[in-house]
Amino acid sequence: MITSTKNPQIKHLRSLLTNRKDRRSERLFVIEGVRLVEEAFQAQAEIAILVYNREQLTLTERGAALIEQFVGLAQAYEVAPEVLQAVSDTVTPQGVVAAVRWPELESPMYGVVLVLDALQDPGNVGTLLRSAVATGIGQVICTVGTADVYSPKVARAAMGAHFRLAIAQDVSWDDAPLMLSTTDNVYAAVAEASMPYYAADWRQPSALIVGNEANGVSAAGLEIATKQIAIPMAPGVESLNAAVAGSVILFEMQRQRKLGRS
Repeated sequence: MITSTKNPQIKHLRSLLTNRKDRRSERLFVIEGVRLVEEAFQAQAEIAILVYNREQLTLTERGAALIEQFVGLAQAYEVAPEVLQAVSDTVTPQGVVAAVRWPELESPMYGVVLVLDALQDPGNVGTLLRSAVATGIGQVICTVGTADVYSPKVARAAMGAHFRLAIAQDVSWDDAPLMLSTTDNVYAAVAEASMPYYAADWRQPSALIVGNEANGVSAAGLEIATKQIAIPMAPGVESLNAAVAGSVILFEMQRQRKLGRS
């Protein structure tokens, strides 16, 4: 059992938890809790380090069952409660923390692509990743200025979506056109647009750009967009939260791809 926070594995986890540069250079991110670690195993993700506290995990049946999945795993270490706390990003540690490698990317991207244009709130980013998975999208582009998609807060909000997506980070608008070269239309979600989101033909290879919470889609994003779309709302209602608006449009995309445009 690891009992010291100065252990090399614990120091490594801490650096991945707190340092974006380390996450990027090693292509590893930190997940915490039974559900997220279950998702990692189900996706057959590469687990670089896993630490757990048996007493905390065995408080639930799911936690106890999870232990059986990593018994014998060379990179799994039992740790003392205070050591687990040191690598936890939550007030109450959930019994298990792991560093997981993120998937390789394909370029250009195919099908429907979600583009996050400098979204800064980790909760919004995580929610949109979950909505992308729920609506069958497999690819996400995050432009420069978007919150670190592999930060602990985004990983927690996304609830395992990372394992089902190909995500490109810190993409410049100079590079985005190549990644979107197989799409027929690039739609920008703009509150003032005259075209309702349901009038778009989402059955074709397309991209959806969701803009920054305060400023909307950037000028560079609007330049690349082939069409602008909006969500019609009742008079006097302000624009929707970015994650809500993006999710509404994504589910319309899914509806059209399953049922047609009627």
